[in-house]
Amino acid sequence: MKAMVLAAGLGTRLRPLTDNRPKALVEVAGHTMLEITLRRLASFGIREVIVNVHHFADMVVDYLKRNDNFGMRIVISREDVLLDTGGGLKKAASFFLDGGAEEPFILHNVDVISSIDLLQMIKVHQERKALATLAVQARETSRYLIFNSENELCGRQAGRDGPVEMVRSAAKTQSLAFCGIHVISPRLLSMMSEDGIFSIITTYLRFAGYGERISAFRADDYYWRDLGKPENITQAAQDIEHGLVRL
Repeated sequence: MKAMVLAAGLGTRLRPLTDNRPKALVEVAGHTMLEITLRRLASFGIREVIVNVHHFADMVVDYLKRNDNFGMRIVISREDVLLDTGGGLKKAASFFLDGGAEEPFILHNVDVISSIDLLQMIKVHQERKALATLAVQARETSRYLIFNSENELCGRQAGRDGPVEMVRSAAKTQSLAFCGIHVISPRLLSMMSEDGIFSIITTYLRFAGYGERISAFRADDYYWRDLGKPENITQAAQDIEHGLVRL
C-alpha cells in the first residue's frame, strides 16, 4: 500500500517555529511531524510514500537521507509553486498509477496527529466502494463538510453561521469537521479535470454532485489534534506524555 504526505505548506500559523525550517521538521515531544507521520504510516504496513515539498524543500530531503528514509521507499515531489491539496496530489498521480494499481492509498496531512485506525478506515472505504473516504469528527471548526444520513458528502459550510453550499439534496444532514486524512481510490486520479492550484475538497464536491460516493469515516472515538499552531504542539506534547496518543 502507498501513501502521500502533504508537507509543502509554508506553516505560517506556526511562526516563529517555521522561520528557519519547514513545518514538517517542527518537533513535537522531540520528534518531527514528518517522522511521526511516516512512522505511523509504517505501523499500518505502508512502505512506499511520496512527500510533497516546497518551503525549505532541501532541508526535508536532507533530513530523510540522514534518517535513511525511516526504512521506507520515499519519493519527493517538489512544488515550485504551492499547488494546494488537489494540485499536489494530481502532480504526484503517476506514483499511484504506475502498473495500473487499483489498491486504495492514504493521503495524510503532515500537521495532524491522531490514533485513527487507518486499516479500519480502508476497510470501510472498500466496503462502501467509495471514490474517497474522509476521516471526520463532530467538533467545532471554521469549515464544515456536510454529509447525509448515509455518510455521503453532499455539501460544505464556512463556520456554523456561514453560507451553505449543497451539491446534492439530502433530507437529513450532519456537519462534520475534516481531520486531514483521506483514503482514495486510484481511479479518482484519472477523473480529475482541475488543473494548477486547487483544493481536493473542490474535486470531492464536484464528484459528489455527480453521484460519486465520497464517504465519511466517523473518527469521534479516536484521538486527533491539529498541529498547525504553537499552542497545539505544546498541548500535543502533553497529550503524548500523558499517554493519550502513542508515537
